[in-house]
Amino acid sequence: MLFRSRCPGTPALVVSAISAATLWVGIAQQPGGPPGGFREHTANRAEALRLQTADRKPPTESRAEFAAQGGSERKVSANGIPDHSVGVFPNRGNPNTISEQGYDIVIPADPKPAPRPTSQFGPFGIALNGVVFDPGAAEFWKGDPSLGWNYEALGGAVALGMDTNHAHVQPTGVYHYHGLPTLFLKQRGVAPGKHSPQVGWAADGFPIYAIYGHSEADVSTSVIRALRSSYRLRKGSRPTAPDGPGGRFDGAFVQDYEYVEGLGDLDECNGRFCVTPEFPEGTYAYFLTEDWPVIPRLFRGTPVSFREQGRGRGGPGAGPGPGRRPPPPGGGPPGRPDGASPPPPFPPPPPRGAR
Repeated sequence: MLFRSRCPGTPALVVSAISAATLWVGIAQQPGGPPGGFREHTANRAEALRLQTADRKPPTESRAEFAAQGGSERKVSANGIPDHSVGVFPNRGNPNTISEQGYDIVIPADPKPAPRPTSQFGPFGIALNGVVFDPGAAEFWKGDPSLGWNYEALGGAVALGMDTNHAHVQPTGVYHYHGLPTLFLKQRGVAPGKHSPQVGWAADGFPIYAIYGHSEADVSTSVIRALRSSYRLRKGSRPTAPDGPGGRFDGAFVQDYEYVEGLGDLDECNGRFCVTPEFPEGTYAYFLTEDWPVIPRLFRGTPVSFREQGRGRGGPGAGPGPGRRPPPPGGGPPGRPDGASPPPPFPPPPPRGAR
């Protein structure tokens, strides 16, 4: 299943919502209302994304440096500014302005697979231009993470004001990718018929590629094709209140999807052990895909926390900070009044009472 953009003049790359259903999205910001101070939503249907055209220059020059140190660490220094055009920010769905960051992040240079996949609430990784991949959205049904229904950023049920790079801006000024970074991938030469070049590093130290890889993972002479994830929409409908928002599983929520081993080319982490141009002897590698989850949501290795390491304005993926109220709609992770983040909403458990 593909997500395709409906933005005029934009390449039909993965990005859009699954259903073009029109729906009124009710958003209420109530002081002391939903648990944790999250914005309250009641939408339960996916809708086509409406993306801001990325035709503006970023506020300053992009800077990103990646340096291996001592064989076990890779230091990342970046200002978080993309090296491509961006959309208009602030905009109707996102009230924030892009600002220069000061990232000082250390990730493993010799990553090892962990006994089992892990998750963390925060950025998945960082692109080679210094912009973070941060697929999750801190938007929950009824504003309550404990209910277990996390809105999918690419599902369109909640307007987040993303541009045609599938990116928007957090209250801290952090520009970040929620889906395929269209212009960045074009700059890197990602195209059909050839293996993707490396496009970034995950928080556990393994490399990130985009869409295209060998049909046979360990055979460098095998045909190149678009790799498929092994996730699909669940069949049937979500439970109704009080257990769930109701409606069919259509991609509005992260929990609308399920992993089916062997369904596609990639594992539950949206990766595989394979040979790549940069690692001809083989490595574990993640792939951005044209179908969900697009950006991986689970780690094969042990991730470091970008939020704890990033400096300047709270680091990538940081919320608004202690004592601050949640931001207006589309403002990235709202954060709780105490500055904490919600628990990881992924992997999704089978919904109770689904029919």
